Amino acid sequence: MENAFQTVQDIIDWNGWALVWYLIIFAVAVLWVALVFWTLKDARKRIEDALIIAVAVATSLVFPFIGTLVYAILRPPEYLADVRERELEMRAMEAELRIARSCPNCKEPVREDYLVCPKCRKSLRTACPSCGKAVEFSWRTCPYCAADILPSRASGYPVGEATELMGGHA
Repeated sequence: MENAFQTVQDIIDWNGWALVWYLIIFAVAVLWVALVFWTLKDARKRIEDALIIAVAVATSLVFPFIGTLVYAILRPPEYLADVRERELEMRAMEAELRIARSCPNCKEPVREDYLVCPKCRKSLRTACPSCGKAVEFSWRTCPYCAADILPSRASGYPVGEATELMGGHA
């Protein structure tokens, strides 16, 4: 039994323990510095204000591990690039909706089912001769009833009717 205690005592008195402790301290220090740099890198991607970035990095530097953990909990949920991309997509969609739902002549907002602009009377679409739904001038077939749209009826009215609607002036 005394021999077992001697073995434990020999392990405790081993001269290599100092090296092991230095390696552990070095590894912890490297991890700490890496976390500070990670905080800096991540904060630059997520935060615009330089002062807040500096505070986040200083907190990570002064309070090892805890500062980085606090930053990770409180940081903004998305990158600045993602926020900008989403804002650009929304602006593009809004612009597309404004263009798609406005008269090309007077820019008055119009609904998708309008055949003419209520403000300037510009023809926006034509009516299908079969089902009467709004179809684009360039379409050759109605997507609602599959009827062929004849080129002579592209205006939506027969030539005589269109002349009458315009007050007899061709």
